Amino acid sequence: MTQKHALTADDILPMADYAKIRAESRRKISERKQSRRVEVGPYVTFYFENHDTMWMQVHEMLFIEKGGAAQIPDELSAYNPLIPQGRELVATFMIEIDDPERRKRILGGLGGIEDTAFIEIGGERIVGRPEADQDRTRSDGKASSVQFVHFDFAPAQIEAFRAPGARAALGFSHQNYGHSAVLPEAVRAELGNDFD
Repeated sequence: MTQKHALTADDILPMADYAKIRAESRRKISERKQSRRVEVGPYVTFYFENHDTMWMQVHEMLFIEKGGAAQIPDELSAYNPLIPQGRELVATFMIEIDDPERRKRILGGLGGIEDTAFIEIGGERIVGRPEADQDRTRSDGKASSVQFVHFDFAPAQIEAFRAPGARAALGFSHQNYGHSAVLPEAVRAELGNDFD
């Protein structure tokens, strides 16, 4: 299956047309996202992105913010980098802590967490590459609660990841957050479709 690796202005529906299919589109993408979501440790959830999730995100931003055609280039610029390019998986991970004081304290100890994300498959560790649009750890060491990371796979690693029943783990090697989780089979199978 050939994957689409970028959104263009031609992919964007007029907002009146999108409004007609919005509820159904949101329902379908929400169902699909269940197989693209992995919790790691007590605070982090990974949401693996693809062309479809970013199509939805761009449309939602345009629908909510009502910026019209002038807004489209900015949204494409923001979200196209999160579409996998054939030999990678791309994820948004969120550090979710409800209590504001606790969140401030914990994020203060997680600086650089974006450099420690990994996927293990077939005895090999694929270290994540943070999205390069901006530094997501402040100079005082506080991590952003929203991070974007790319996992670049070699062809043999893709083959191993796609093998039915393969054991793939997702985690962090951060000194203050050394958690990992095995990808459920449904998630591993779904994410295997992101590769060319």
